[in-house]
Amino acid sequence: MTSPDPAQCVLLADIGGTNARFALADTSADNPFLADSTREYVVAEFPSLADAAKHYLDETGSKARNGVFAVAGRVDGDEARITNHPWVIKVPRMRSMLGFEGIKLINDFAAQAMAVSLLGPEDVAQVGPARWKPAPLSKKRTYAVIGPGTGLGAGGLLIRDGKRIALETEGGHVSFPPGNPEEIEILQRLSRQFGRVSNERLICGPGLVNIHRALSEMAGEDPGPLKPSDVTSRAAEGDARCLQSLDVFFAVFGAIAGDLVLTLGAWDGVFLCGGLVPRLLPQLQRSGFRQRFEHKGRFSPAMGNIPVLANLHPQPGLLGAAATAVETFGAPRETQATPAKA
Repeated sequence: MTSPDPAQCVLLADIGGTNARFALADTSADNPFLADSTREYVVAEFPSLADAAKHYLDETGSKARNGVFAVAGRVDGDEARITNHPWVIKVPRMRSMLGFEGIKLINDFAAQAMAVSLLGPEDVAQVGPARWKPAPLSKKRTYAVIGPGTGLGAGGLLIRDGKRIALETEGGHVSFPPGNPEEIEILQRLSRQFGRVSNERLICGPGLVNIHRALSEMAGEDPGPLKPSDVTSRAAEGDARCLQSLDVFFAVFGAIAGDLVLTLGAWDGVFLCGGLVPRLLPQLQRSGFRQRFEHKGRFSPAMGNIPVLANLHPQPGLLGAAATAVETFGAPRETQATPAKA
C-alpha cells in the first residue's frame, strides 16, 4: 500500500456497534477512496476511537492531517455517540490525540448518500428496466437513498454546481401507508402492539419478523419467537408463510421507495442500501417491488423512467467518507464522478 502525500491524505473511518473500518482517501485523485488501505478492527478491543485510529496509522505507517468519521449514531455538532457501544467521540479531543488539523463527523447514512456520487456500473445491480449511468458532478442531480438493516434509513443526495450535499432525514419513521386490504389488516395488528406504526416497523430486519407474525396471526397460527434470518432461511427452503412475508416486505419496500422519490423530487434515481439488500437481491429482483414503486397514480408513467439501483459496493460507508473528504478537505476543482474500484 502506497500512502498519498499527507497534505492530501485523509483518514477515513466507518464505525459501527461491533466493528470499526479504516482506510485512506487521496483528495487529489479522481478515485479518492484507496480500497487497498482498508483495515477492520473489533471496537471492543480499543478504549476509544482515537486509540483505534492511532493503531491503524501505526500499523499501516500512514500519515494524515485530517479525518472523516462516519458513525452509526447521532451526530451533534462536534460530538457523536455510537449506538450499541459506549464510545463517545469528541472532535477537539480527537484532534489533540491524533495531531490532526481537522475532523469531520458524519452519520453513517449520510455516508451512504455521499457514496452514490462515486459508484460505477460495476458497483450496482439494476432493479427494473430503467437504466442509470454515472454523471459528472457538473450536472444537476437529485437522488434518493433508502436502506433497511437493523432499522430503516432514508435520505438523499443533491449534486449542485459541482458540490455534493447529503440530505439527512428520518424518513424511516414516516407513518406506514397500507396499499391493499392485507396490508390494512397488518397495520391494524401492528397498531395494537405499537400504537403508531412507522415504515420502520415493517421494512428492516425486525420488521420482516413483524410482518411474518402478523400474517401468521391472521391465519390463526402462533409462529413462536423468530429472528429475521429464520424467516429468510425458511423462505429459501420453500416455507409458504415466509415466502408470503418476503412478498409483503418487498411490495411495501417498493411503495415506500417510490414515496421517497416523490417527496424529494429524486427523478434521477433511487439507491437501495443496507445489509438486507445484497443478501436478498435475487428475491428483490423477482418481487413486486418495482410494480409498487411505479404504482403512483398520475405519476406512474414518470416513475417507470426512474432507475432503481441496489448498492453492492463492499465498503459504502468508507466510500461515502471519501466523497465527504473531497468536499471538506480537498482543493476546489471541477470533478468528474468517476467509479470507485473496490
